[in-house]
Amino acid sequence: VQLVESGGGLVQAGGSLRLSCAASVSFFSITAICWYRQAPGRQRELVAVVISDGTTNHKDSVKVRFTIYRDNAKDTVYLQMNSLKPDDTAVYYCNANFFRMYYWGQGTQVPVSA
Repeated sequence: VQLVESGGGLVQAGGSLRLSCAASVSFFSITAICWYRQAPGRQRELVAVVISDGTTNHKDSVKVRFTIYRDNAKDTVYLQMNSLKPDDTAVYYCNANFFRMYYWGQGTQVPVSA
């Protein structure tokens, strides 16, 4: 399974970005897809997850600002990020659970300037 993230880039505080994660396999075979992030000097943390039935969950600190959703026809999952803050600065990674194996993308950087 290959996961390719895109959509990162420098953004000012208060701005928006949409991250994309395209999978090399059909989404119907993926149990769950997550977005993680890792800020400099900090541990990687779970930001949002969408499971095969469409159920989503988001980290408390991003719940009203970020939205994860999937497009099964395109085998792509998105993370819409609004009202970005400097604390959101991180490398964002896509992760997929495929037949009990976990796969990671290469990450996409999101620097948020004050």
